[in-house]
Amino acid sequence: MIQQKSMSGSAWVQLIMLAMIWGASFMGARIALDEIGPFTLVLHRVAWAMGLLWIVVLASGQRVPRDPWLWLSFLIMGVLNNVLPFLFLAWGQLHIETGLTAIFNSCTAVFGVVVASLLFDDERLTARKGAGVLLGLLGVIIAMGFGALTHIDLRSLAQLSVLSATLCYALAGSFARSKLTHLKPMVAATGMLTCSTLVMLPLAWTMEGPPSLALAPRTWLALGYCSLMATGVAYLLYYSILAKAGSGNAMLVTLLLVPVAITLGYVVLGEDLLPRHLIGFVVLALGLVVLDGRVLRRMWGRRIGV
Repeated sequence: MIQQKSMSGSAWVQLIMLAMIWGASFMGARIALDEIGPFTLVLHRVAWAMGLLWIVVLASGQRVPRDPWLWLSFLIMGVLNNVLPFLFLAWGQLHIETGLTAIFNSCTAVFGVVVASLLFDDERLTARKGAGVLLGLLGVIIAMGFGALTHIDLRSLAQLSVLSATLCYALAGSFARSKLTHLKPMVAATGMLTCSTLVMLPLAWTMEGPPSLALAPRTWLALGYCSLMATGVAYLLYYSILAKAGSGNAMLVTLLLVPVAITLGYVVLGEDLLPRHLIGFVVLALGLVVLDGRVLRRMWGRRIGV
């Protein structure tokens, strides 16, 4: 179940920092895609982040598991939480704006509630959660444009690709709850990124050729940011927030990062979003507020179902 804890001042600072880091990652990925392909981008993102987390794990003396079945879980988690969603996001960003990508990324919590309700008895889909899911999906439809539901083109496929990434994240969340909750989060993240790298190296090599290190400084800066900051450091921040404030509060980052991504896309990349994109985000954000439930309980008391 979603944990609801109070937010301390330090947790808020970390949450805002994480929102800024992840919000800027969409711009970083788009800059890197000007020179390299999506598969190579994802390889760089997971490989350098893996190296950073291994340094942290070894320096802190944490025990590395050797159980082969646990490493199989790391592999499945790596595919669901890194390989597939990062590829879906990267390909989608080739054809739609970074701000719109961030808006669709907020749908992760919506799919997460639906998937969890199907897999866990204690995550039942209440009337409130159902209303939140419907509002979230309506927001996505508004942002996509109703025409995208009847006319399939490259742009609509890119939007569906980004939404597929959020479904992968939702599946990964439920899988992690089922198989990895007994592990220290940093160890689980390191194992996951290690397996992601082992998957992406032959995949990127096959699809786009051997990764070249002769890249423009702008591309290296974007890759360094996406891998070390937006993946490696972001994991450290995210798990610290989870420990302090719980998963319910950590979910707020999916909303807070959107204005960052939209602003950077407009200022740095010259992107413009249509009014329907912003309206869709407002409706989607409302759906997430309903899913969270705390605002409703404060307004109308405990009569709202949890």
